[in-house]
Amino acid sequence: MRTRGKRARRESSAIFTAVSRRANFEEWERSHVRDDRPVAIHPFPATAAGRYPPYAERVFSPRGPSLRELAVQALSSVERGYDLLAPKFDHTPFRTPDRVLDAVTGALRPLGPFDAGLDVCCGTGAGARALRPLCRTRVAGVDFSAGMLAVARRGDSSPLDAWVRADVRAMPFRPVFDLAVSFGAFGHFLPDERPGLFREVRRCLRPGGLFAFPIGAPPPVTSPWYWAFRGFDAGMRVRNALRRPPFVMYYRTFPLGPVCADLRRAGFTVTSRPLEEFGRRGDGSPSVRLVLARAH
Repeated sequence: MRTRGKRARRESSAIFTAVSRRANFEEWERSHVRDDRPVAIHPFPATAAGRYPPYAERVFSPRGPSLRELAVQALSSVERGYDLLAPKFDHTPFRTPDRVLDAVTGALRPLGPFDAGLDVCCGTGAGARALRPLCRTRVAGVDFSAGMLAVARRGDSSPLDAWVRADVRAMPFRPVFDLAVSFGAFGHFLPDERPGLFREVRRCLRPGGLFAFPIGAPPPVTSPWYWAFRGFDAGMRVRNALRRPPFVMYYRTFPLGPVCADLRRAGFTVTSRPLEEFGRRGDGSPSVRLVLARAH
């Protein structure tokens, strides 16, 4: 047991050394990273699995993946699938659109300033880069996929960014962040995994730190999107019952009410505000909300 713990700590240190973009990141690492928590790799990269019609874009763009490539991804493990998809990920609708990132950044700006920021399930880094105008010191992105992180590093020129490969349910950080965000990754977590994820995000935040993410309203039963999402989830459950390893990706497993309840139990005070850029539904409720969870 002691040998495994030492090996895990060495792996955690090696990962952070590998992702350092400048020599002076080592000093930041020593003050921000826990050395007692192993880095375990699990299949939870960043995608927009909770996206609803305001987020919708073309899937098969000329620069995006082919139908065959998406099929290979879906039949792989989540880790292998997203490593394969990574070079073309930014040309799919799974990458959070800039209009969503801009809307969230605009809503968060009056709540700052923030020092250190964290993008949970950062994927290719779009959300982490959106944090830069809000954060005065460091921005870190954490994800399980080596392929996605490689794309993030290639597209990054900031010495203030760190790209960390880790299980977001056991992140190797001390409680040093003032702001954490996540974009479209929650469809890769089963409902019974949410509480542990939220507790881990809470642990990485300073007291009073903010965890923010957009969440779309579910489409009505009369909408074709309702039946498309329902059918997709049913097909994914059949796929996972028949084939291993599973590919965890569902559209209808992140409802606002239970999510807010899990956040409160994890130690957050929860509010939300509409993102008016995406309009309102027929009943007057917002199409997209920004959830704001403040750490106790």
